[in-house]
Amino acid sequence: MQDAIVIIPTYNEIENIEAIIRAVFNQEKGFDILVVDDNSPDGTGEKVKTLQGEFPDQLFLLSRANKTGLGTAYIEGFKWSLKKHYSYIFEMDADFSHNPNDLIHLYNACAIDDADLSIGSRYVDGVNVVNWPMSRVLLSYGASKYVRLITRMKICDTTAGFVCYKRQVLETINLDGIKFVGYAFQIEMKFKAYLKKFKIVEVPVIFTDRTKGKSKMSGGIISEAIFGVINMKFKSLFSK
Repeated sequence: MQDAIVIIPTYNEIENIEAIIRAVFNQEKGFDILVVDDNSPDGTGEKVKTLQGEFPDQLFLLSRANKTGLGTAYIEGFKWSLKKHYSYIFEMDADFSHNPNDLIHLYNACAIDDADLSIGSRYVDGVNVVNWPMSRVLLSYGASKYVRLITRMKICDTTAGFVCYKRQVLETINLDGIKFVGYAFQIEMKFKAYLKKFKIVEVPVIFTDRTKGKSKMSGGIISEAIFGVINMKFKSLFSK
């Protein structure tokens, strides 16, 4: 068992899942992987089960009956990982938009440089996004600026989904109290950590849009982020 686990939520990622698993396991530093699969009809979960025969002590699978949102997938993954006593718990996409080679940089930020939460940031050092249309870049960059304005968090990439948590962050946050399930989940988790005064650092990464499979982004997810942030900030003012 390693001290760090990478949680990868999946829904119809059969084109990417084996390659991303092998890429993580090929890193010089050892990481375990937990795939949280939402009953993918394309056989993603079955592929993971097959690969478990090759990586029996490193690769784990949580199979969920329904597709109930990114946030709930991560919450289940967090709880599973905490029970297994991992010290460092990662969020990472299956589609190679997050480069596995950057895992070590996020890990070192927490394990060596004493951050409580490290973020693989697209915007801390300019705009480092590849293969996105300009409209998508502006939407994402604008959303992070908007969230920073409303919440007052000093984080450039508030919507980032490439993250390393020290276990005490997840132990301190009330995971059952997390409200958002989509795009805004990433914002809410950072905001909760910010309110608890954990040390948050951003590590510059290059984000590359997927080349295989389909994006899960939707209008409803964006609306949740835009309108939910105001409500989240408002409630925080009355819970102090």
